[in-house]
Amino acid sequence: MFVRRLLFQVHLWTGLAVGLYIFAIFLSGSVLVYRNELYRTFRPQPVLVGGVGAARPDEALSAAAQRAYPGYAATDLRRGDAPNQAVEITLRRGDEALTRLFDPFTARDLGDPVPLGYRLTAWLLDFHDNLLAGETGRRVNGIGAVLVLVLGATGAVIWWPGYRNWRRSLSVNLWPGANRMAWRLHSTLGFWLFIFVVLWGVTGAYLSFPGIFAAVFDWIQPYDEVDPTERTVDRIQYWLAYLHFGRLGGRGISWCGRGLCDSLTKATWATAGLVGPALFVTGALMWWNRVVRPAYRRAAQKQSVARPTQQTPTG
Repeated sequence: MFVRRLLFQVHLWTGLAVGLYIFAIFLSGSVLVYRNELYRTFRPQPVLVGGVGAARPDEALSAAAQRAYPGYAATDLRRGDAPNQAVEITLRRGDEALTRLFDPFTARDLGDPVPLGYRLTAWLLDFHDNLLAGETGRRVNGIGAVLVLVLGATGAVIWWPGYRNWRRSLSVNLWPGANRMAWRLHSTLGFWLFIFVVLWGVTGAYLSFPGIFAAVFDWIQPYDEVDPTERTVDRIQYWLAYLHFGRLGGRGISWCGRGLCDSLTKATWATAGLVGPALFVTGALMWWNRVVRPAYRRAAQKQSVARPTQQTPTG
């Protein structure tokens, strides 16, 4: 029981420390399962404008772009295949660069050539992979992946209800009361999706620290220059990358092509990715009901007892 209580405290405080991080990373991962589809949907398309007469020359369009963005110099101008297609102009100021579309007839600024949906997908991918902080963010993600494994391991121990009762913990009683409902949801979701939690923890750590994993794999199965064939650890590293996002179709699995099987695995990964937000919400509810609310009640009781009793004046 001492070990169980200790692991409960580790699970609790680790969850509180990284709960919002897990919420955001798991939710963004569910969306990014379909990142290729999102990129195809929002890919840039030629922008056509209405106009009559001759289009403005390159010098006039560059000058108009520089007037629209003072301090920038137009360094590149690209016309489309059609005369009425918007012109793409790149402007630079020091190390900063931006690209805009301009009307070839009026030199009016038409906005960013990259659609908003495409830019949001790229932003979400950078957030999920690097927390918008480059290599530093990638390393922080690796630490987060290790903490996800800690939560999974401690949660598995805490979940175990005993040999006689473990089957009852595989389902959710819809009417156990508010306090018990959060616990049953948390434990049941954790059990059924435990394999995904471990999978994303391991693959997330690999994607953040590939060099460490490569060194360990080389130690397990050293590279043989005399027989440079593919090793078992090479296949493991290959699958660690693709298993993270559930892109299994067309990866050499005979029974899983790019059709129905690929769609089903992506849907499974995207749905299972919601386990992170669900576990965070149910865990936060349990913490509130078991720790915060009783603390508030005890503080209120102490305050009411310590409050001096008002004396009724006598005549």
